[in-house]
Amino acid sequence: MRNSMASAGKVSLSPLSSVGGAGDKASGVNGRPSIRDAASTLDSQVSISLPEGGHFSLTRRQLLIGAGVAGVAAVGVGVASMVGGGDDDDVTTLEVAEDAVFTLDDIPAENVLDDNGPMQLEGEFKLPYGTLVWATPGASRAACLLPTDSASPLTQVGLLSLSDGTCETVLESPASEERGFDIYEACCDDSGVIWTEANCLTGQWRVYQATHNGSSLGSPVLVDQGESAYEIPSIAVASGRAFWQVLPDANGPASTEDSLLKAASFGQSDVAEIWRSTGRMSTPPYSTGDGIVITPRLSVSGVYHQLTLIDAASGQMMDSLTLPGSMKPLEAGYVNGRFTFSFDGWYSYGDGISQIGTYVPVDENGANGGSWFRFGRTPTAAPAWAGPYLIVKSTMSVAGVDVASRTMFTIECPDGCDDFGEYLAVTGTTDTLVTYIGMPAEEGSDGEGHTLVRVWRYAEA
Repeated sequence: MRNSMASAGKVSLSPLSSVGGAGDKASGVNGRPSIRDAASTLDSQVSISLPEGGHFSLTRRQLLIGAGVAGVAAVGVGVASMVGGGDDDDVTTLEVAEDAVFTLDDIPAENVLDDNGPMQLEGEFKLPYGTLVWATPGASRAACLLPTDSASPLTQVGLLSLSDGTCETVLESPASEERGFDIYEACCDDSGVIWTEANCLTGQWRVYQATHNGSSLGSPVLVDQGESAYEIPSIAVASGRAFWQVLPDANGPASTEDSLLKAASFGQSDVAEIWRSTGRMSTPPYSTGDGIVITPRLSVSGVYHQLTLIDAASGQMMDSLTLPGSMKPLEAGYVNGRFTFSFDGWYSYGDGISQIGTYVPVDENGANGGSWFRFGRTPTAAPAWAGPYLIVKSTMSVAGVDVASRTMFTIECPDGCDDFGEYLAVTGTTDTLVTYIGMPAEEGSDGEGHTLVRVWRYAEA
């Protein structure tokens, strides 16, 4: 077994033989400050001074890249008490009564399943400690951001086979040749890869994409670039196309400008503007496999965020749902034919959707007066769906909830893992779950730590 990866080429990773551990070590949020920050701790801005006298804003989520999820200690929470739009806004928003929402507390003890519930472990693979993993629904490979042992480059991009654990390093260094650029994020499907690069010395960022054959990349195509007035774009892959979202820096000179969702076909420079939003969109793009979910603001006098499902192939809107005025989700997705969203703080309005956690309607009538489920943990990852189960990152572990039958299970964390626990790497509706977890070296041991990637298959009862 190899616990580290060579600087380039193939690494064969043998399956591990055992699974064990403990579940969640915390039951939720114990208290809340009196003021809620405008964004989550992971997405709040960090300003880095530049030699030219300007500043380069990164989100804390972006700062994790290169350090891995092991660097996360806790997510801040708080209270929101904002007001909606003006009375003259003719906007239909989601309304959910308080008694229409149930939580984990309403799931009977006899409905809690043991031994990972319906999820069968198909593979466990070791990657270098601090590796980050992104999986796209339906893809046979996942993109990995691999830390290196050198200062330049800090990271490389690998493609991990979800069937046998072989990881090919397909991008050994940034495509940008200038000093100071590093790779920040990568996503892939079975035909292409999209990645972002940024230069913390100058504030520049770039978006590249390329085709791949599983072991190597085609010629990188530069599809977008910008300066520190705009954040490093967040990225996604759906229907064989690369997507990225460009947001103005909330505190920069372009803060009042529109934000954009763009797309391009892998290996081509045919950049298309898919969506334009007044001001900043509130969530990163979410892949459903054949669609993309974004949360633009409506062009009205009040502040309304609209969950929007876009067909990835045509760019046409397929579905939408508008939240009450000034309610800003941390994540938004579309699973099993319905929208899901999460809040990282409390609101003083909103009735049944006013508290912290991840929300999903029990069925497709949820937006029209049906019942809802709230997974009441601080959200740190977008959810997925396997069979009838909503799959959610909990405090330590990954959990699944059948919101119709009120049955749940927990995927147990291995002993000795990082305090942050297991992270959900896949989005959308899928039969294959990908999770990963930091496993530091044991105290007093000469061995190396590693990132443990686990691949699960939903086994229908």
